[in-house]
Amino acid sequence: MSKIIGNWQGRNNLWLFPGDPVHESDSTAEVQMIAQNQFTEIRYSWAYDGEPQEGRLYLGQPSEDGDVEAVWFDSWHLKGTFMVFKGSADPNGVVSVLGSYAAPPGPDWGWEITIEPIETDEFYLRMYNITPEGEKTPAVEVKYSRQQ
Repeated sequence: MSKIIGNWQGRNNLWLFPGDPVHESDSTAEVQMIAQNQFTEIRYSWAYDGEPQEGRLYLGQPSEDGDVEAVWFDSWHLKGTFMVFKGSADPNGVVSVLGSYAAPPGPDWGWEITIEPIETDEFYLRMYNITPEGEKTPAVEVKYSRQQ
């Protein structure tokens, strides 16, 4: 995660349902190491229908096996709750974590977050909805560029 420390700007793409038009907004992100470099914090902002939104993603440092734990919350997606994730980091710095959320009256749905560094000046933040049957659809995608 050290590759993406800094300040970023990008364009947030949000899909509410597969096949629906994309909702776009400007987005900023600040990535920093916290708690004596034990965690990475990604603070981001975006908008939905012109209303400002914000979120946080906290990632623990990968274990020797590449295992990663994370906590995420967002003013629009989670409304006062947070989601816990488990996943992994690969040798190229790509992190993928998986959580779940209740969808009464049916079974829980999955939510995947990936962070993919591109060189030193860009990274992707992607989020996916995963149906109980395992179908994965894009929910959020932001390609961030380093602010100069």
